[in-house]
Amino acid sequence: MKRVRLGLVGFGNVGQGFAQILCDSGPQLAERYGIEFQIVAVVDARLGNVYHPEGLAPEILLDHLRQNGSLHGLPGEKPDWDGLALARESNADALVELSFTNLQTGEPATTHIRAALRHHKHVVTSNKGPVALHYGQLAQLAAENGVQLGVEGTVMSGTPALRLGRELLAAAGIERLQGILNGTTNFILTRMEDGANYPEALAEAQRLGYAEADPSGDVEGFDAAGKVVILARMLLGAEIGMADVKRTGITHLTPADIAAAQADNQRWKLIGSLAVTPTGVEASVQPTRLPLGHPLAGVGGATNAIQFHTRLLGDVTLIGPGAGRQETGYAILEDLLAIFR
Repeated sequence: MKRVRLGLVGFGNVGQGFAQILCDSGPQLAERYGIEFQIVAVVDARLGNVYHPEGLAPEILLDHLRQNGSLHGLPGEKPDWDGLALARESNADALVELSFTNLQTGEPATTHIRAALRHHKHVVTSNKGPVALHYGQLAQLAAENGVQLGVEGTVMSGTPALRLGRELLAAAGIERLQGILNGTTNFILTRMEDGANYPEALAEAQRLGYAEADPSGDVEGFDAAGKVVILARMLLGAEIGMADVKRTGITHLTPADIAAAQADNQRWKLIGSLAVTPTGVEASVQPTRLPLGHPLAGVGGATNAIQFHTRLLGDVTLIGPGAGRQETGYAILEDLLAIFR
């Protein structure tokens, strides 16, 4: 049995979702793959920091958090630790970086990831910032140190858009991509089609936890633009940045716009697109009217989808969850299994 020690930076929804997966499926994973995943460290600026070289049972972490609202009081508490200390001083074989996303600088996650790679630790992250802004440098650093960088969860949560594109469709010749890459905006547009106006749909999305108190990252298209950049870099080899994505959000759409599309048997979707052209790769995020027969038009609610236009296979469409604590936690598991199997 191979024992894989994990250090988690961040223990919010995704970290807790991943820990719950280990609680529920750890024995089956060990039996099937011969790998025992063991959390040895957790650092979270709000919840507290703990480190136990021999492992911290995920059920104990979750039970303590539910009962006390934090990790304080657990054996091995490390009040002075942070992500850098975990990367440098723990015995973890892999760092799981789940801190908050920053699409302007990629920090502090990028610093954590660099430190872990330099200390010969594999890294798995669902954090879009470091990947959208610095993926090439981080991948090179991983290669130089003989470790791997897993980033599946940065685009469509546990739905394997990156793995499908990189491993299974690369030889088919991907020429264009278009996708519904943000569940919050898709939920809002679905509710507007049901009769709600934009403020009502946004308020409902916030009430259900799909949208943040400040929803601008979603509704103005920044989140989807970050995912478009990641897709461009990883699937098309295009070194584009956030500024290269032509971006328009959904805040200007009105009930009249929704009704006009419906009258023409069309539906509004916020579409992230990439196209290979003779002069490079064109990238955009913008509200788009799709015919009702289009594969992406029928994707409602908070669900995500991506359509690959390939030279050899034609169109291939992947639909699945693009967010959620367990769904993104599963993306972490996907990458860890790919690294350690």
